[in-house]
Amino acid sequence: MAGAGGDKPFAKAGPSPLSRVLRISQLDAFELDGALEQLVWSQFTQCFQHFKPGLLTPVEPELKALLQLLLWRFTVYSNSATVGQSLLNIRYKNALIPGQKYRPMSRPQKFWFALLTVGEKWLRERSHSLFLNHPAESNARKARKVLSILTGLAKVASLVNFLLFLQRGTYPTLTERLLGVQPVFRGPQGPRDINFQFLNRELLWHGFAEFLIFLLPLINVWKLKASVAALFSPLKELRGVEGSEETHCTECAICGEWPTMPHSAGCKHVFCYYCLKSHMIADICFTCPKCGVQIGTIEPVRLHVGTELHQS
Repeated sequence: MAGAGGDKPFAKAGPSPLSRVLRISQLDAFELDGALEQLVWSQFTQCFQHFKPGLLTPVEPELKALLQLLLWRFTVYSNSATVGQSLLNIRYKNALIPGQKYRPMSRPQKFWFALLTVGEKWLRERSHSLFLNHPAESNARKARKVLSILTGLAKVASLVNFLLFLQRGTYPTLTERLLGVQPVFRGPQGPRDINFQFLNRELLWHGFAEFLIFLLPLINVWKLKASVAALFSPLKELRGVEGSEETHCTECAICGEWPTMPHSAGCKHVFCYYCLKSHMIADICFTCPKCGVQIGTIEPVRLHVGTELHQS
């Protein structure tokens, strides 16, 4: 509705399909592209895991470039968007043609994009072996020095371009700036509804796990087990479930096996020497896990086949 001062009425318009893409979305697209390339390469190398080791090493740069060209053919060449951009609803537009209407990348831009991305990676990985077996004064060595200088200048230019990207939000890579391609959204972007329910649940479980990690080492499991056994020991005696003297003499009260170097410690049960000694070192107040009696003086015992117990 027009105001008294001659203000023009306005209608609430939705976001334009050519609205500027967030910086974080553009960087996320690069991360997704890198993850996909690593995944494709790992799956490809697994096909040769049973062959001779090092079989792919001599031609590894060429194979990587071939796989990257294959991805480029079905992504940038076909849809003017990389895989990461497609997942984020982004695509490239030809920024050299002015206007609000979407203009896809031209064919020369697509081929130059492949040359500056795939070709640059291949040259960087292969340059060392290309100029390796040449004399120091040969033209190949001079070309390598020139290539090193150009690589350094390209890195400096990429750094300056990235600083400009952080300031203005456009052209995150030097390749995009040189070719005049800019990422835009495929369609109107609705309001972002952020749900923190999953995040809150994860934080709760992480906090609970950290509490258990701190608490569990403080709990003496053997002492707790002995206390529970001593608590139910009178009930077992009333029901006649308590083991006979033969069981006490032929079974270690800790490990449950035939006692090795049998020893007693102030109660009717027998222990392996190492079982008893290790638990006494770990817990000064160690009690018998069967009856809960405080461990006293350790005395060796001799066991006979007839299961008679003799104090030495």
